[in-house]
Amino acid sequence: MRRARLMPESGAGDAATPVLQLENVLKHYQSLRPLRVRNLIVPPGHALSLLGFDGPMAEVLVNLVTGGSLPDEGRVLVFGEPTSAITDHGSWMAMLDRFGLISERSVLLDQLTAEQNLAIPFTLAVESMSNEIRTTVRRLADEISLPSAHLSQPTGTLPPSSMLRVRLGRALALRPDVLLAEHPNATLSPAEALAFAADVSAIRRDRRLASVVMTADKGFAEAIGTDVLALQPATGELRAATAWRRWFG
Repeated sequence: MRRARLMPESGAGDAATPVLQLENVLKHYQSLRPLRVRNLIVPPGHALSLLGFDGPMAEVLVNLVTGGSLPDEGRVLVFGEPTSAITDHGSWMAMLDRFGLISERSVLLDQLTAEQNLAIPFTLAVESMSNEIRTTVRRLADEISLPSAHLSQPTGTLPPSSMLRVRLGRALALRPDVLLAEHPNATLSPAEALAFAADVSAIRRDRRLASVVMTADKGFAEAIGTDVLALQPATGELRAATAWRRWFG
């Protein structure tokens, strides 16, 4: 279990240093072609949506960004430092705390209630959590617009929209600087997706978070990001989404 950081408000720091930068990155994985990203820069507090990353490719990108793997070519820099310079477990865990991940790969315990799953970043005593932890969890639940009636339900019985909001709460719990999301709208109806995008955008502004959201839905991408870029997989170039629409139109 990671511990909550006692540090300045999220987004604080050197505004001139990108929170994320990829330079001529190439990464081979189990696909016909490798992941290529020629140049990607995410400034602090910026909301970026990415099109053209399928599920496996999104996972590869997140692993590169969070230092879980290194590129075969090029450089990945997070908060101004190359991930290749992270040489010990403690430094890697400290860097991970600065990212919040929304992904189906993020483990939720279906038999625990939504409230208990939201409490796990703060305590392992979820069966008998203190009043202080319960207050913190319920404040988080309000922020992510999780219906109060769902807090006491086993997480595995929740509808997809509430399950996603629990994942959002877990991603936000330790006050990260960057929110990463892998196709968060995949299980939502169009109306639910737009509502989720609006809520995430409000939270991002309030917390001064940067965000990188990968999706296949251009409408959702535009709703949750201030910039929408589409990957050209053959070259690794990222282009404005209008060009992506013409390519596939």
